[in-house]
Amino acid sequence: MSRLFGSVRARATLGASLVVALALVAAGAAVLLALRANLTDQADGRADAAARDVASQLVAGRPFDDLDLPDEDDSPVQVVDENGRLVAVSDDLERISGTGTGAVEPVGAAARSGGEDAGDDGDDKGEAAEPGEAPELGEVDEDTEYSSGSATVDGESADYRFAAVEVGTEKRGDFTVYAGGSLADEQSATSTALTSMLIGFPLLLAVVAGVTWLVTRRALRPVAAITAEMSAITASEDLARRVPEPDTHDEIARLARTTNETLTALQTSVERQRRFVADASHELRSPIASLRTQLEVGAAHPELLDVDGAVEDTVRLQELAADLLLLARLDAGEKPGGGRVDLAAFVREELSQRTRDRVDVHTELKSVEVVGSRGQLARVLGNLLNNAQRHARSRVTVSTRSDGAWAVLEVSDDGSGVPEGERERIFERFVRLDDARTRDEGGAGLGLAIARDVAVRHGGTLVVCEAPSGGALFELRLPSPQSSAE
Repeated sequence: MSRLFGSVRARATLGASLVVALALVAAGAAVLLALRANLTDQADGRADAAARDVASQLVAGRPFDDLDLPDEDDSPVQVVDENGRLVAVSDDLERISGTGTGAVEPVGAAARSGGEDAGDDGDDKGEAAEPGEAPELGEVDEDTEYSSGSATVDGESADYRFAAVEVGTEKRGDFTVYAGGSLADEQSATSTALTSMLIGFPLLLAVVAGVTWLVTRRALRPVAAITAEMSAITASEDLARRVPEPDTHDEIARLARTTNETLTALQTSVERQRRFVADASHELRSPIASLRTQLEVGAAHPELLDVDGAVEDTVRLQELAADLLLLARLDAGEKPGGGRVDLAAFVREELSQRTRDRVDVHTELKSVEVVGSRGQLARVLGNLLNNAQRHARSRVTVSTRSDGAWAVLEVSDDGSGVPEGERERIFERFVRLDDARTRDEGGAGLGLAIARDVAVRHGGTLVVCEAPSGGALFELRLPSPQSSAE
């Protein structure tokens, strides 16, 4: 059961069915209430009309036993005097509830005389006005009170809505006329509507559930294909495979495209890592092999030991290991520090520590601050200076300046420059443009790659262009904290 409802298709079907069921129940209840209220109003109208018809007869002075009462099957009627005595009633009325009295037999005297004695004059209140006499005066109350009840007429019981109308007469006093309006139509219509709903709603829910199930299955079919392909990719570890992309423009198509883009990025990253490991192993092999050879020769023939060469190979191996370690930290997402660095003072300090430069370094420094890791920025400057020293003929220039929202550090030389088509390639790892150079002269090809990675992680850029002297000019741009604060 838990596995079934763990399916998106099952949950969507269940959710849609529940929503439709709630909507149908609410709509059905509203329809039933409206239908019942409407038919009840109609019953109230019939009861009120019957009560007022009898009330008008009482005002006209018609005797109780001569009242024209409605057909008892349609509207049972009671006439009750101000003392609560039943003075007139519909024929064949056997039982009644919901009115002012449950009596179904008129008071004997009232039935015979039509009311109490008028006094010494001996006039009968129940008799109609003699010819030539003025008709009895009276008033029918405009308000009607309604109640629900039931009645049994000629052995048949039914529910009614009763209207109570007050009548006042001069000679016979006050009366209340109760007349009923049958609720048979309301009950029949409500029962029919309820039966239709009980039959129709489950069928409609079944149709909704079936359609939702089929539509969801069709919509999720590409997801099943994507899942199957991803499982196959995981099992085979073949990152060159791609999941199928449906010919639609919905969320599933975007999911498939995003998945393929992720696979492409992952494949690129894995291949780059493999190349990095292979290149690093190749670069480490040379100094290690050279150092081992020198040590083995020195062990066998101490007089032939090249100490300077061993030290040089050790330093080169140490620098290469440091570069590889920094690249690993950068690839792992190491964040730059948040310290402020004055580029002009920073450049002066770094230059003061360099004692083995081949050509002179000239400076054009203007004070400008950046935020970042001093150690990583020192590695960038050192790598740019090392690259310039290898290619310069007689001059290397370092300058710092402010350019709007950017702090700019430039390192240029008067060498042969970088061909325009190679100006992006030189920032790739283990790339050396001059394949004829020896490793001792050219390095491992990691310096510029490290410099650009550090620049990007500091929110900046590093590009190369042609220097005024014709050589290469490397421009490092970093965000200025003053502009960020503004």
